[in-house]
Amino acid sequence: MVKVTAISLSRISVRGVVQGVGFRPFVYQLAIRHNLHGWVCNTSEDVKIEAEGNKQDIEFFINDLREQAPPMSYIEEIEVTAGRPEDYAKFEIRPSVPEAGKYQLISPDIATCPDCLREIFSPSDRRYRYPFTNCTNCGPRFTIINDIPYDRPNTTMKSFQMCPECQKEYNNPFDRRFHAQPNACPVCGPQLELRIAQGVRVDTDDIIKKVGELLKNGKIIAIKGLGGFLLACDATSDKAVNLLRLRKNRPAKPLAIMVATIEEAERHCEVDEDEAKLLTSPGSPIVLMKWKTESNIFQSVAPGLKYLGVMLPYTPLHHLLLKEAGLPLVMTSGNLSEEPIARDNDEALKRLSGIADYFLMHNRDIYARYDDSVMIVEQGIPRFTRRARGYAPYPIRLPFKSRQILGCGAEEKNTFCLTRDNYAFVSQHIGDMENLETLEHYVNTITLYKKLFRIEPQIIACDMHPEYLPTKYAKELAEQEKIKLVSVQHHHAHIASCLADNGVKGPVIGVSFDGTGYGTDGNIWGGEFMVADFKKFDRPAYLEYLPLAGGAQAIRKPYRTAIGYLLALGIGLDKNLPLFKYIKKSELEIIKEQVAKGVNAPLTSSMGRLFDAVTALTGIRGIIEYEAQAAIDLEMLAYIAADENGSYPFALEQHDSTSVIRLHDLFTAIIKDVLNKTSEAVIAARFHNTVVHMILETCQDISAKTSIIKVALSGGVFQNRLLVRKTLPLLESAGFEVYTHRQVPCNDGGISLGQVVIANTNEV
Repeated sequence: MVKVTAISLSRISVRGVVQGVGFRPFVYQLAIRHNLHGWVCNTSEDVKIEAEGNKQDIEFFINDLREQAPPMSYIEEIEVTAGRPEDYAKFEIRPSVPEAGKYQLISPDIATCPDCLREIFSPSDRRYRYPFTNCTNCGPRFTIINDIPYDRPNTTMKSFQMCPECQKEYNNPFDRRFHAQPNACPVCGPQLELRIAQGVRVDTDDIIKKVGELLKNGKIIAIKGLGGFLLACDATSDKAVNLLRLRKNRPAKPLAIMVATIEEAERHCEVDEDEAKLLTSPGSPIVLMKWKTESNIFQSVAPGLKYLGVMLPYTPLHHLLLKEAGLPLVMTSGNLSEEPIARDNDEALKRLSGIADYFLMHNRDIYARYDDSVMIVEQGIPRFTRRARGYAPYPIRLPFKSRQILGCGAEEKNTFCLTRDNYAFVSQHIGDMENLETLEHYVNTITLYKKLFRIEPQIIACDMHPEYLPTKYAKELAEQEKIKLVSVQHHHAHIASCLADNGVKGPVIGVSFDGTGYGTDGNIWGGEFMVADFKKFDRPAYLEYLPLAGGAQAIRKPYRTAIGYLLALGIGLDKNLPLFKYIKKSELEIIKEQVAKGVNAPLTSSMGRLFDAVTALTGIRGIIEYEAQAAIDLEMLAYIAADENGSYPFALEQHDSTSVIRLHDLFTAIIKDVLNKTSEAVIAARFHNTVVHMILETCQDISAKTSIIKVALSGGVFQNRLLVRKTLPLLESAGFEVYTHRQVPCNDGGISLGQVVIANTNEV
């Protein structure tokens, strides 16, 4: 008797990062292996599959979809419904189907995979030394996409017609380049060209070899990368590094380097297992790691710092250049200080001609500007300082379904955020919103995200600060589009961002420490303890208000902050204090008058400014050249006395339902140490210990009143690795459950995420 097997049909929808990552050929091969017929295709929303065959084979097939998915894919959801068998004769890959209003998650750009790397260094391969080699497991994605579905006509590769060999790979479901949209080779793909700063083409038989020689000779090269131009020079040459700093107008802010291999990274830094994993990951970020004293990287790359930003090559061009030059290279954003990264060839020649000696360009266009991501590993957890290449635009999954909202972000380290369904699409790092060029980049990128993810905001959220450029943009757009505008307090947004980052709704005790944020009372906040959730916040404790003598001047000149604080606290100005080396008598009299009369001396509770004041008080640094430089100096010194257990006194003073952290005793004790010639490192360590105790004691006080044992730490001050290293175990040992950032930065780069979740919750 012949056994008849029943034929079943399943309709399958797969959502997530499943386009541009080799998912359809994977499905095709999997279906063949399980003896299934039917089809697979991309849509604007998902990958759709009809699988027909034996019921058990279909079940195995669906299980393997998730278990054996391509390495660069990420499956959010698999939905299966039963259908009537169609008697398909085979399994096939069908053309993509655009669907109005539907959207698809988009892969970030991905570092070169091992298979492509072998090809570009294999003399017998047709892609030998070809700098645009890629496949479905690596290469550009987000930076070349103009629309979805992710097909070649919707990318900047549309102008390059594939040669017969590339087309054959592209059409073959068993080839790893099947439907690899950037697929190309030396015959049919993008090409390099080398120009001098005046735009004149340099004739050479081997561009990569020529650029390697120029780098070895100390030249500065502007290199067109995935999301814009990078500026490169020899990281071991004091002359080259200092010249780059001078031309770029970046006198002290640390630069990142690129090295050829993980082994070379280990020659310059102490690289632990987690850091090595991060360095070699598909995201390939800059990783800040402990700098070895024996490294030959010139100290001016990161002056005075114990951590060095290192990345590995993430494009074939980088691999080829690093091998040719044989040097660790400075690789920093192609821009003048505070401008957006240069994207197009003509733009680079115009904007970077005063910086670069030569321009290594190519003819593949870039849709989206894309800076390098910057990360640290602290307490075993990878954490972002800047989230961009390799990670954006992959969304943060929200613990609720959101309306379509635009969060416009903060003034510094700006990102924006767009939401729909359970996704928050936090943009790549935009930068400090200080000029029209950055504003234009910001607006253009919002337009791109709205198009890619089919989002039309119903609500706009912004910071409360009326003078922030993103706030002004939000107000104009809301008025123009007749959309509801929600203003969100800066530090509430920080805490809400941390909650959304961790999928927690609150309430929590929120510790929000940063430099500047507009408070609900019109003062400058930044040392805040909150009881907060997505909807609202209370402020049960904060650092006492003290004056910033000269306003913005005090931020650039921390000695003014220190003097203003001492005057307001009634502490005598001992002329033996080292901070007086920074100030003239006439300026001191102005500061005294500003503080006494409250003129141009706004009040602040900022923890960032407290770090500045202590740094200036000890004489370590009185004037800064980049944001947070004084606080970073203090942190670096504290590592020297890492075993120091001492701390300074402070008072938690109760006022009705609010506690104020009083600082008179702290400053008096620090001054005593300074005058007694206590080492700067010991003072720095004691101050860090004091801040940790402030956090613990204040959280315990709030917890006793509210019974809340969950604590969220957010704000730029928590980029301080030593502070995090000391705070987390102390809070946890006291019985608190502590949340920190993992998917977005704790600094203002995470503000936009907090804005959208607050706006959504207050509209439900």
